[in-house]
Amino acid sequence: MKAKLAAVALLLATAACGADEPGAADDGATLTLWTRAATEAVSKAYADAYNASHRNKVEVTAYPNEEYPAKLASAAGARSLPDLFAADVVFAPQYASQGLWADVTDQFQSLPFKDSVAPSHVRAGTWEGRTHAVPHTIDLSVMLYNKDLYAKAGLDPEKPPRTLAEFAEHARKIDQLGGDVHGTYFGGNCGGCVEFTFWPSVWAAGGEVLDAEGRTALVDSPEMAEVFAVYRDLYDQGVASPASKAEAGPTWLGALQSGKVGIAPAPSVWLDAIEAKGVKTGLAPIPGLTGGESTFVGGDAIGIGATSGKAQQAWDFLAWTMSDEAQVEVIAQRKGVPVRTDLAANRHSSADPRLVTANGLVAKGKTPYARNFNATFNDPQGPWLTTVRGALFGNAGQALATGNEAITKSLRQG
Repeated sequence: MKAKLAAVALLLATAACGADEPGAADDGATLTLWTRAATEAVSKAYADAYNASHRNKVEVTAYPNEEYPAKLASAAGARSLPDLFAADVVFAPQYASQGLWADVTDQFQSLPFKDSVAPSHVRAGTWEGRTHAVPHTIDLSVMLYNKDLYAKAGLDPEKPPRTLAEFAEHARKIDQLGGDVHGTYFGGNCGGCVEFTFWPSVWAAGGEVLDAEGRTALVDSPEMAEVFAVYRDLYDQGVASPASKAEAGPTWLGALQSGKVGIAPAPSVWLDAIEAKGVKTGLAPIPGLTGGESTFVGGDAIGIGATSGKAQQAWDFLAWTMSDEAQVEVIAQRKGVPVRTDLAANRHSSADPRLVTANGLVAKGKTPYARNFNATFNDPQGPWLTTVRGALFGNAGQALATGNEAITKSLRQG
């Protein structure tokens, strides 16, 4: 797939030049938008609202998450990319560097609110100083905690932990309730789960996971070792649910919905799903070892397909999706996270202080930048999961040192 994408990159970059058709940006054009299944609902919500107020019409097609990268590669090879396509933001550096998205630097710089658009997402969609993609959806990692279990354990439900050490202390107190209650839970057999929930503590402590170019791993840092040590101790002591060791992702949400877990780092979008099961839930930032806070700014980026002949009309849609109207009345109304930091508190989120807290983390969090991120960190066959398993359940010191070398090698294959 990589070879196929690389082979067409120059052709796509050339095709993108002068791709605009003459005419107004909102001239009744039909635009195709591709997305992965995980983002389908939000993409369609954007499209429906835009279609209702514009002459242009956006048609959304979603593909299964696991099939989507290959679908894009095939379309790129045939020079038949859709007018717009979204992708997991960790793919953005790869797609931007390969020229799959058109250059929208000038258009983006002309936006009056450009400085408030999620900075880590904008960085992910930038290649060699040029902007190729903008934020489409945002997913954040946070601490979610069971307020009823907090009260039963003698903890204040309105005072979540402010350090990772305090998080461990709270988890231990809740675990002492006994029975089938556990202090915490994590995805110990899921590389993506661990990066999403452990890395913010590293960042909050002033550490880094990758170098600025995304070609050298820094996972053997003291900060990373200390973060893993906290979770390893909680597992060894039985404070973390034993199921954490085998958790590969599919039953992660269900564990928190059970009402038997005290506090755990998890996606912010799970808040409603957990409360729907009758679990009174608090939300707090993920803290660093001795303080600070951060988040993994995940979600999807979106750009204009490099072979599109409707780039002007496609930009009209992208600019609208970042507008006050779309971010407040489409995203915030659905309890989603706005892609703009200046809209963290809005008429919908302000009704729930937890949402304002989550939204405010966009400006403080990070999105890892690496061309070969997915194969290195998210693929179960990649070096990161092996590193995770060793750091949590094997020889911790050796796992991080050995893993750092393997991860760096993988990153440089991109």
